[in-house]
Amino acid sequence: MDFRSTFRDTFAGQFVRICGGRHLLPYPEERADFEVPAKFQRGAASEKAQEQRRSAEPSSETASENTAVGEGQGEKDDHITVGWYGDNDPANPLNWAQGKKSLSVASLCFLTFSVYMASSIVTPAIPLYAQQEGISVVKSTLQLSLFVWGYAIGPMFLAPLSEIPSIGRNIPYIVTLFIFVCLQIPLALCTSPGAIFTLRFLAGFFGSPALATGGASIADLYSPRKRAYFIGIWGLSAVAGPALGPLVGGFAVQALGIPWATWPILFASGAALIWLIFLLPETSSANILARRAARLRALTGNDKLKSESEIQQANMTGREIVQMTMIRPFTLNLEPMILALNLLIALVYCVLYSFLEAYPIVFEMTYGFNAGLTGCAFLGLAVGAIIGYIIFAVFCHFRLEKLFDKKGGEIDPEDRLEAGFPAPIILAIGILMFGWTSTASIHWIVPIIGGGIFSVGTFLAFQAALAFLSDAYEPVAASALASNDLVRSLAGGAFPLFSRALFSNLATNEPRAFPVAYGCTILGGAAALFGPLPWIIHRYGPALRRRSPNAAQPIDRSASKKENQA
Repeated sequence: MDFRSTFRDTFAGQFVRICGGRHLLPYPEERADFEVPAKFQRGAASEKAQEQRRSAEPSSETASENTAVGEGQGEKDDHITVGWYGDNDPANPLNWAQGKKSLSVASLCFLTFSVYMASSIVTPAIPLYAQQEGISVVKSTLQLSLFVWGYAIGPMFLAPLSEIPSIGRNIPYIVTLFIFVCLQIPLALCTSPGAIFTLRFLAGFFGSPALATGGASIADLYSPRKRAYFIGIWGLSAVAGPALGPLVGGFAVQALGIPWATWPILFASGAALIWLIFLLPETSSANILARRAARLRALTGNDKLKSESEIQQANMTGREIVQMTMIRPFTLNLEPMILALNLLIALVYCVLYSFLEAYPIVFEMTYGFNAGLTGCAFLGLAVGAIIGYIIFAVFCHFRLEKLFDKKGGEIDPEDRLEAGFPAPIILAIGILMFGWTSTASIHWIVPIIGGGIFSVGTFLAFQAALAFLSDAYEPVAASALASNDLVRSLAGGAFPLFSRALFSNLATNEPRAFPVAYGCTILGGAAALFGPLPWIIHRYGPALRRRSPNAAQPIDRSASKKENQA
């Protein structure tokens, strides 16, 4: 890994170039020995347009092995498209050294973990804060719910920024994380419920880019064949954050007081901010090529040089941008497959956040744990996610990669759902096991194992559903994922407000020795109802995609079969 080029592409590297001069960290186009390809020379586009008009033939996009350049069409599109310098261009994130890719994935995992942990770390402080301020536990729980609602709404406004070529992914990450870090200071110092609720919502809002576009950043780095492994690793950090939050918060609050439900997030997110500033290179191909086009324009004086993303962005109207960012994520829920999978993942989120209320009931009231030890019980969720990743990686290696070979390097979106076939049943088993073994006569490790089994199903459901949505709705993938994030987070944030009442009220019935059994029965039964869903979409997905104006159309494999037979 070339650390100099890696640092050059980070936020800090770009700052050094702006303040200290481009000669300190030059790009190839800024070096004296760089030879400008003939197609980039000033006047090349207009000459090409004249030739096209004389020949009266439709222009075609051409590509050079060394320059990957395409010409525009006609007078209105009189431009030269700047692309990669060949298939092995080292600037292309797909061609980065594995060390540079691993550093990027580790950075994104660190960012996601530190933000996600902030959602659940307040759980041990919720009853203490309610007692301190003289408010109900339900009202105190708004600290958790408003944070989750914040990162439900945040991507609607912040995630589209990363798709703007001139901005890229790093600037939204760094700027919003900086605001997130700053918000932790007043959160730790103030005691007013109104101020804390507002600050928690804003923290979730500004922390959302990590959760909304982290997967897209990893997709920038890997081909579809290998992408699932690394998005799975990133998914582990997303599960580990909420799982370890109560552990850290439990011991910290117990030893040092309520403010220490926030200070660890300041330390973790502050460290992540410094890490990202110096070690996370820009991964957006659109941004990398837009900056390359700008350097070539400055070098040649040819203002016709533009990247493909710049051309597309220039052609978008304000109405189209609003449609893409503000309206489409809502209207996509009218798509049957999107709605069904969004409801499944929303249920997973509801159960996950209801466990933040159920675990204290079980392990403090039934088993006599203190807040710190109750936090340790959440480790079962993290262990379950790791087991889920191992199962998922085995599936990718022995099943998915063979499908890539069998289908000529391009699989159907429905193939990715196979990893989620057992997920609803695993979810139901885990939820029911947790609920019906949470009693003093059964060792405390058994409900922890039940929570771990639930986490296995959670991981498989997430990976299968989100991968399918990305592939099946590739033309509107950002909106499809934003739709899923919105639905699951709104539902997940609401559930903690009444889950304690759900468990407590149902526990008034016999047998009273099982404090969360009946509530878990309802949740487990709901999960079991989704059992056939992955199979149904796998079977009827291609037909539904043909009818959809938003989905990627099914691959026509009959033509390739005829070619092979010929």
